[in-house]
Amino acid sequence: MLHRDYDTQVCSIARSLEVVGERWSLLIIRDVGLGIRRFDDIRRKLGIPRGVLTTRLKHLTEEGVLERKQYLDHPPRFEYHLTPKGRQLWPTLVQLMMWGDEHYSKPDGPPLIVEHTGCGGHPDSHLLCDRCGTPLTPENTLSLPGRS
Repeated sequence: MLHRDYDTQVCSIARSLEVVGERWSLLIIRDVGLGIRRFDDIRRKLGIPRGVLTTRLKHLTEEGVLERKQYLDHPPRFEYHLTPKGRQLWPTLVQLMMWGDEHYSKPDGPPLIVEHTGCGGHPDSHLLCDRCGTPLTPENTLSLPGRS
């Protein structure tokens, strides 16, 4: 992992990037939030090198974004879950996804669609449902495969 020194900057963005700004980190958080929680499943989905994934998971766990939960005793096996701190990144991820959809989506549409479970609407720029106006959260939305 490349270490960056933001000690001389009084900037919350810089400090946040120390936690989630490394390559792969937001994609790991995205996938764990989508229910891909086991090491080998994350590695396979992302195509990430084993050592890099190990380092990122350890860092995100130490920072309290993810937590490890044992699901098998012999041999010991763990899954990763978002903590409340990690779940707070959901609006950031959705906004980043919407920005990417607007500027970099393929012609046949976005690869992932966020849908309100209450009415089938989608997030607007304020993360309100574009059909019914309900504030959207991870608890009242589904992430569905898009057309790409």
